[in-house]
Parts: sequence; C-alpha cells; structure tokens
Amino acid sequence: MTTRRQRFAQRRKACGYTQESFADTLRVDRSTVQRWERGEVDPQPHQGPKIAKLLQVSSKELDALLTSDTPPATANAWITNSSTPFHDDELDAWELSRRVRASDVGTETLNRLERAFDDLAMAYPKSPPQTLLQRVRKHSAYVAQLLDARKTLAEHRRLLVVGGWFSLLGATLHIDLKQDDAATARLQTAATLAQEAEYPEIKAWCFETDAWRVLTDGDYVRALELSRIAQDAAPAGTSALIQATAQEGRAHARLGDAKETYAAIDRVQGMSAALGETNRAEHHYQYDPAKSLAYTATTLAWLGDAAAEPYAREVIARLDPGDDVGKWPRRVASANIDLALVLLTGNRIDESCDAAQKAILSGRVVPSNHWRALEVVSAVEAKKLPEASDLREAYEGLKAIET
Repeated sequence: MTTRRQRFAQRRKACGYTQESFADTLRVDRSTVQRWERGEVDPQPHQGPKIAKLLQVSSKELDALLTSDTPPATANAWITNSSTPFHDDELDAWELSRRVRASDVGTETLNRLERAFDDLAMAYPKSPPQTLLQRVRKHSAYVAQLLDARKTLAEHRRLLVVGGWFSLLGATLHIDLKQDDAATARLQTAATLAQEAEYPEIKAWCFETDAWRVLTDGDYVRALELSRIAQDAAPAGTSALIQATAQEGRAHARLGDAKETYAAIDRVQGMSAALGETNRAEHHYQYDPAKSLAYTATTLAWLGDAAAEPYAREVIARLDPGDDVGKWPRRVASANIDLALVLLTGNRIDESCDAAQKAILSGRVVPSNHWRALEVVSAVEAKKLPEASDLREAYEGLKAIET
C-alpha cells in the first residue's frame, strides 16, 4: 500500500499552486500530480528541475519531499485515535468538508450588507432617487465582487438574496426616474437571483414592481395581470402579497371596476391588520397599517369616491412633520394629491389647488408620479379656473427640476 507524500503537497500549496494549476504549469494531467502526491509514481527525471524551480527547492530537497511520509495529525480526535487506515475516499471527504466551511466573505460582511439594504429601503421615502441610486449601485457592485470570492453554501445563498434586494430597489429607483431600460435590466437580475436562491418573495416583488410601472404608463389591464401573478408567487403572510393585492385594487380603480376595487381594499386592510406594526418605519418592502391608509386614499380617489378624503387627511396628520414641505416623506405628497383629486370632484376648488400646490412644491413627487400631479392640473385647467395658471407654473417648475 502506498503512503501519501504530504510534505510535497504542503510545499505545493505553500507556493500558491492548486493541483490543477501545478499540473497546467508542468503540462501534465492533474491526475499525474495526484498520483505523485499519493506516492503511486515518481516524476520523470526530466521533470525534476522544473518541479524544484516551481517549489523553490534544491534537487536534494525535492528528493526529500518525494520521500513518502505519514499523514499529518488532524484536529479531529476520532481521526487521530482511529486504527483504521487512511484511504483516498476519506481524505477526499475531509477536503470537501473543509472547502464547504472555508470562506473569504464572512458572516459580518453579510450582516453589514443586509443592514445597508434595510437602511436604503427606509431612506427611500425621503431621499431623492438619484442620490439613493448611487448608493445602490455601489452596494450592488460589491455584491457582484463577492460572488467571485470563496464562501460557504449558506453564505452564497445569503449573498444572492441581498443582491436580489439591491437589484429590486435599484429597479424601483429607475422606474421613479423613468429609466425603463435600466429598470427592466435590474428587475431581470433581481428575478434571476431570487430564482437561484429559491427566494419567492423577491420574485413576487419583481412582478408587483412591474405592475406599478405599467400602471403609471396607463396600461391598467397589464397591471392587473402582473399584480395577480405577483400574488400567486408571494408566500402567504408576506408584505409582497399585500402590496400585490393593493396594486390589483389600484388597477381596478383605474378601470372603473368599483366592486372589485372595494373587495381588494378589504383584503388589503385585513392582511395589513394581521401583519401588525413593523419596527422598520417607512421600509419600502415592509407593509404596515399606515401604508394601508395611504393605499386606500389613493385607490378611492382614483375611483372618484369621496370616502378618500378622511383617509388622505389621516395620512397627512400622521406623517406631516410640519410646515416645511421639503421634509415631507413621499407618502404625504401623494396623500395631498389624493386629497386634491377628491376635493376637486366635490367642487372645493381652493382647498384642492392648495393641496396640489403643496404636493408639487414639496419636491417629493418623483418623475414616475408626475402624471398624478398633472391630472389635478389638467382638471383645474378644464374648469377654466383662475388658479390654473399658478398650478401649471408650479408643475412645469417641478418637471424642470427633475429633467
């Protein structure tokens, strides 16, 4: 029976060679190197000088390395004390176990990436999308870099998941900025990572996000279809399921389907109440009862239902930090647009124009939501009201800032 040349193998590793790279440099098969290290055969005489040079040893030292030696002691006591002979299958199993545990990533790095994503998702409602997108790009690039690093299987999955979240948030920001090609690419990336990690919630959010995009483009039938696909993909009890149901209700409202709209509102309110409060205020991917209020206000306003007013006013009362509109979270600006729409329907012109102008001047209406502000402006202009010119001027100023 042959005995392994452990010192030879250790010297190879110390010089930075894997069996494969060592074999490639010597222009031999990897199996040949394996047979050398198992002590089954010796290198050919003409190979000796090159091997010695690669291992940075003399010919005499190489001869010593090629002398069979005993396997080194192992940290596992049961192996050390075992009287069972060492076999190649055993050592291969131990090597596989070592490689599974080996990592250049580490738990703390993954923890920091996950915390960074949560921070960005919570900053979303109050941050300009251009600014937030720069940070998302940096973190996404770092995730891509780590995918090439050595890591455990568990770490690899966590990396795929956090990479999927960053890609999803990036897609949302591109949609806000009306950058459709980039949004599509990031949505596809997020869906791919979710598929590889077997993480259906991200996949569901991808469909929900796309439903919102086509809804803002006016394709309400497609938005309805995508929101239902998202609901089918979303795990039970998740925020993705609630938000996808909310998108279905919005699509129904734009289509004028009152019965279906009210049914969706009821489902969202029920699921939101069951989910309870979140400790991550304003996290874009964490649903809570406060978001249910804002959703209900928007959906009812689109349906032309006066019941939208108290919901919109409650959102404003809860989240409005004061008279400085520049400090508003995005949800307050949206609620003011909802309020303006429903007040306009009730012919309360002054109040409607005031709410709309506050929303427009807040700087919290992103390009993907310009159309909502424009609905109010156009409605006021259609009524040939004197407030129309001031409102149009504010709206054109908003467009100029974002372009």
